[in-house]
Amino acid sequence: MVHLKIVNSDQITEDNISSYIPRAEIQLDEIKDEVQEIINRLIEGRDNEIVENNRFWGAEGFKKEDIKASKDEINRAYKKVDKELLNAIKYAKENLIKFHKAQLRKEWSKEIDRGVKAGQIFRPIESVGIYIPGGQAIYVSTVLMAATPAHIAGVKEIIICTPPQLGRRFAPEILVAANEFGIKKIYNAGGATAIAAMAFGTETIPKVQKIVGPGNRYVNAAKQLLSNFVAIDNPAGPSEVLIIADKTANFRYVILDLISQVEHAPDNVGILISDSQELIEKVNNNIDSIVKNSKRNKIIELALENHSLIIKAKDIKDCIRVSNLIAPEHLEILIENPQNVLDKINNAGAIFLGPYSPVPLGDYSAGTNHILPTGGNAKIYSGLNIYDFLKIMDVLECDKEGLRLLSSSASTIAEFEGLLAHKKSIEERLKE
Repeated sequence: MVHLKIVNSDQITEDNISSYIPRAEIQLDEIKDEVQEIINRLIEGRDNEIVENNRFWGAEGFKKEDIKASKDEINRAYKKVDKELLNAIKYAKENLIKFHKAQLRKEWSKEIDRGVKAGQIFRPIESVGIYIPGGQAIYVSTVLMAATPAHIAGVKEIIICTPPQLGRRFAPEILVAANEFGIKKIYNAGGATAIAAMAFGTETIPKVQKIVGPGNRYVNAAKQLLSNFVAIDNPAGPSEVLIIADKTANFRYVILDLISQVEHAPDNVGILISDSQELIEKVNNNIDSIVKNSKRNKIIELALENHSLIIKAKDIKDCIRVSNLIAPEHLEILIENPQNVLDKINNAGAIFLGPYSPVPLGDYSAGTNHILPTGGNAKIYSGLNIYDFLKIMDVLECDKEGLRLLSSSASTIAEFEGLLAHKKSIEERLKE
């Protein structure tokens, strides 16, 4: 019988969070050596290692020529995708484009002093690799989430690596979603092997400058280990949802929202923080029956029993304090006036306000991005956005008067630091 563990909020501190909630760095430390061996095999074997890895995971008869999706295969995929799903993909794409276009900032220049203009210009990263996980499901939404900001930012080369899915070489839904953004370089490669392939390149898969996208702990360990060779997005681990709820919350919404997020995998995390004993009791008394009627009940049971909990707080202020300590990937606020506490939320990957904004809307079609920091990393990282794919370059332009105005301060600091060539570079121009 599913029954969530209950702890009091005063038991949760910065130092002991990992004893209650899995933290990504602890899980990654356990497998670093194993993942490094996988990386080394890819470096040595290149395409051959991709073939062997795919065969090992069940892609019988896989050959080198199967690594890349052909143009015909992409075109044929449209005939295999349900029309309703295709329409849903196109609708979600439209909303994602609207949301991510709104993030764009115009290049700017400002007069800092007389004759001194300074500003910033933006240029896209030239090549990006997107990892799309497989296994439990066909994550067509992740293609949309990763491709949209890269596309809006203007990345010239976007490639995708994804493992052979559900007994097929490529899931047609993945091919269709990628093609909606004009992505033609799609490769069958999975796990840490795929991350290493994009970091170093193989005979078939090109090397990229940055790798983004979620995955299991092996994928994320590989990204961490290779971060000195290739740029990566935010560190990720098991998916998380934290719900702050008061006595006004619908207990069924709370239960369903916990279940909807932990159904991905048995190591996912679901947390309820509430100041209402009545709500806590309703959740714990009813969660078992709802879990039993869920399609993925075995996965959900494992996640709830091993990695989830209820935290009883003194009041809503205390709920927020604990939530900021945990820094969840997804934060739902199901209280009477959620807007009133928004300015108190400092750490969360994404925030969902009120009873009609469940996390799954952000997972799919609202326009917000679902590739988010986990394991407490929301304290220092943001969710995926266009600036993950843009370089910001400062631009300075001075005339003679501007040079003269800046020279005294700059020369004085240069002389103090003992960098006399810096000082001479400035003073030489003042002699003209």
